[in-house]
Amino acid sequence: MYYDALKTFVNVVEERNFTKAAEKLRISQPSVSLHIKNLEEEFQTTLLKRTPKMVTVTPTGEMLYERAKQILHLYKQAKQEIYEHHHFVQGKLTIGASFTIGEYVLPKLLSEFHQLYPHVEIEVLIDNTAQIAEHVRLFQADIGLIEGRINHTELQISPFSEDELSIIVEENSLFLTQKNLSLSDLQNQTWITREKGSGTREYLKHVLDSNGLKARAFITMSSNQAIKEAVLNGMGMSMLSTYALKKEERIAILPVKEAVFKRKFSYIESPVIEENKNKALFLTLLKKLMKK
Repeated sequence: MYYDALKTFVNVVEERNFTKAAEKLRISQPSVSLHIKNLEEEFQTTLLKRTPKMVTVTPTGEMLYERAKQILHLYKQAKQEIYEHHHFVQGKLTIGASFTIGEYVLPKLLSEFHQLYPHVEIEVLIDNTAQIAEHVRLFQADIGLIEGRINHTELQISPFSEDELSIIVEENSLFLTQKNLSLSDLQNQTWITREKGSGTREYLKHVLDSNGLKARAFITMSSNQAIKEAVLNGMGMSMLSTYALKKEERIAILPVKEAVFKRKFSYIESPVIEENKNKALFLTLLKKLMKK
């Protein structure tokens, strides 16, 4: 195994000096020279050129340097994974979640996760879809769970479940007395919606635009609960996830003929962030539970 030799070679390249590399690795300079010599014999090439003032890297040395860094990284990662295999799961997991998922879906998932891995410290950031994407992009969250779409080319997005939405009105709404109600009957209504950057707002705007519906006015509120209270008080109608309407007996769902409102729940992650075991375990549980 040439692990020590590769480690020495990488340090010599980065320090551009045998003596400094030896000091950094806390080994003798002859040991550094021996490691380099063994590598050059192994690969049958000259890796470094030495002058009295500095060390330069040959083209084949550059090739080995890049591969050596990868090998050392994989070695370190394998060592960590084997260590974790023999020890209980611990550490920290930061999850970003958009409001609907964070308030109505994530608590059950986290309850299951905590029972399985009680030593993992969990932090949850709840915000709208756009802000959750930013948290993941800036490495403030290990993973993000969103209900909207994103345009970040720096992030990977993967759907994990489907969500159904409903149009809601207060229980005495005249719309509830109409038979064969269609979307075209909802022209010029006041819509209570989430703030800009919300996946729910984005979906509502999509439904209105694709069906040629004009709104009399939009009232913006930054939480699902505030929207429900506004609907209850007759301020207008809204569209929310069925997850947000469970156990909610005071609000009426408007039966709209031949209208089904569905969207994807997705998780987002940065390909730059090194994979960690806690995130992988959470994703395994997420996919398992959301298939039920």
